[in-house]
Amino acid sequence: ASISALVGEWDVKEQGALKIVFEPTARGTVILEKWMVGERMHSLTVYHTDGDALIATHYCPQGNQPRLAATTGEDGTLRFTFRDATDLEEGESYQHDLSLRINTDGTVSRAETYWGPEGAGEESTLTLSRVAQPGA
Repeated sequence: ASISALVGEWDVKEQGALKIVFEPTARGTVILEKWMVGERMHSLTVYHTDGDALIATHYCPQGNQPRLAATTGEDGTLRFTFRDATDLEEGESYQHDLSLRINTDGTVSRAETYWGPEGAGEESTLTLSRVAQPGA
C-alpha cells in the first residue's frame, strides 16, 4: 500500500466531529495528514522519504515530534515504529506505533499506540471512510 492512495478527505466513524485529510505537497514528495475538528487543525503528521525509508513525523498537541519509520506487512499494512523524537520531555507520552491498512470495503483502519513512563499504552483504532467528492 502506498501512502498516496490515502489522498483525500475521510470521516472518522468513532469520532463524528473529526475529519482526517491526506493531501500532497512539495510536488507530491510529501503527504500531510491533518486532523481537523471543524475548521481547526488538531494535529499533523507528515509523511516523506528518507533514502529508501518512509518516515512519519507526528506533530503532537503535547508539543513533541516523534519520528516513525515504515515497514510494509504481508497484508499490505503500513506499519510505522518509533525511530526518534524531538522536544520529548522525560515522562511525556508519545506516539510509538502507527499502522494504516486499506480494507477490502475501501475503509481504512488507522491504529496507534502511545508510550509513556509506564511503557506501552492501549492501542486505539479509528475507521476512516472516504468522503465523496462533488462530481465524483
